[in-house]
Amino acid sequence: MAATIKIALVSRTIFYAPVWVAEQNGYFRDEGVDAQFEIFDNAEKINEVMQAGVTRIAIASIEALVTDAFKGGKLRVAASVAQKPPHFIIAQPKFKTVTDLRGARFGVLSLHEGTTYFVQDLEKAIGFKRGDIVIDAVGGAPTRWKLLREGKIDAGLQPFPLSYESEAAGFSNLGPISKYVPDYEFTAVFLDPTWGQANRRTVAGFLRALRRGQAAMTADPDAAVPVLVKELGTTPDYARRAIGDALKFKLMPDGLAASEPGMRRVYETLQRAGLVPKDMPFDIGRFVDPSYLDAAR
Repeated sequence: MAATIKIALVSRTIFYAPVWVAEQNGYFRDEGVDAQFEIFDNAEKINEVMQAGVTRIAIASIEALVTDAFKGGKLRVAASVAQKPPHFIIAQPKFKTVTDLRGARFGVLSLHEGTTYFVQDLEKAIGFKRGDIVIDAVGGAPTRWKLLREGKIDAGLQPFPLSYESEAAGFSNLGPISKYVPDYEFTAVFLDPTWGQANRRTVAGFLRALRRGQAAMTADPDAAVPVLVKELGTTPDYARRAIGDALKFKLMPDGLAASEPGMRRVYETLQRAGLVPKDMPFDIGRFVDPSYLDAAR
């Protein structure tokens, strides 16, 4: 009998492609896992349901997890899904360069996860003061695209293929955010180790299926195109281009292992924000438990 697992996702974006390919190809079923995915469009809500045990696995941003670890938090990263931000800075047509963004309303997912800190890194890099760009928590990338079209925000970070659609619609592409943030553990698989230890075989099976999804997409990108068309509501051409860019930019980690440089960048960002102790040295073992991936192998 398949083990049912509720899994939280943030939004419909390119870094979930291996998840959808694995689901489409039946890899979770092969491993005896009934994977039930739910999209929350809200990082705080995901952390709430994970802490409450309502959802057992999340594939989401990890800033709250790292911050909470210093307060006795129980959640740990088991694997990685995206180690580089796949976003471009998309703005209303009147903005022609990043230095035009002073005073702009910049939509992000949450005030306490990656894209907020990316905007702050951007401010610093272009000589702005903190707050020169107005950060507004509005939701995930599809929500930001809707608000851009409605004129309710001035700019937002859009992953491909939404960035392609934005450009085609006449919005300004002010460049990749990876120019300012080259390495960052952006999206990871995390869980409560108490539950994970009691269900180690199920977790290992889930990760094996996810890794097979990643490998299938890499080996045959064309076969993944219809999956992305369905899940992202995009065109075949944009889906094919998005997969190509994801592979070219090495967005997804080989074998799903968490990146030490990416984790370190998250940690140092949270230190600068005053959310983790400034005198505490970085220790990846405090946040990442690689034993689940080891079991999956």
